[in-house]
Amino acid sequence: MPMRIRLTSEGHMVPQEDPFTWVADDQDLVQGDLILSLTRFQAEGDRLLSEGRAVGVRIKSDEEVEALAYDLPRLAVVALEFPKFRDGRPYSSARILRERLGYKGEVRAVGDVLREQAHFMVRCGFDGFEPADGSSAQQWEAVTHRFRHVYQRAADARVPAFEEREG
Repeated sequence: MPMRIRLTSEGHMVPQEDPFTWVADDQDLVQGDLILSLTRFQAEGDRLLSEGRAVGVRIKSDEEVEALAYDLPRLAVVALEFPKFRDGRPYSSARILRERLGYKGEVRAVGDVLREQAHFMVRCGFDGFEPADGSSAQQWEAVTHRFRHVYQRAADARVPAFEEREG
């Protein structure tokens, strides 16, 4: 199985085998847990979920996560695609999933995912990562703990520095 990096509830990064198989729109379905495009999920998702499979959806940066609002309680993972590292739309999608839609499942970063972005991804609500740069879980953890203080609220619920100072 392919590997991914997962953020634990204690804030550590650990490598994990990925039980999900990404199936592109032009590929045949395989056995087991799947991640599908939004279009394919809308066409085949109900059937796959009724078979008892764990299903995830891969959202491109130009697609709106709000399209999944009704189905979120049934999804195991939402994979947000970074087409290039300079595209920040998946950060907004992660925050919408966590803060506005209340999604509790895995929010995974896929595509052009670099460890230099790890701190900001965690702050926005990502907890699963498929690094494009071949970096290890230990390297990711070092980046996420690089800064002791944060200066604004975010999806990770860390206390901002101004509140720490006040008491």
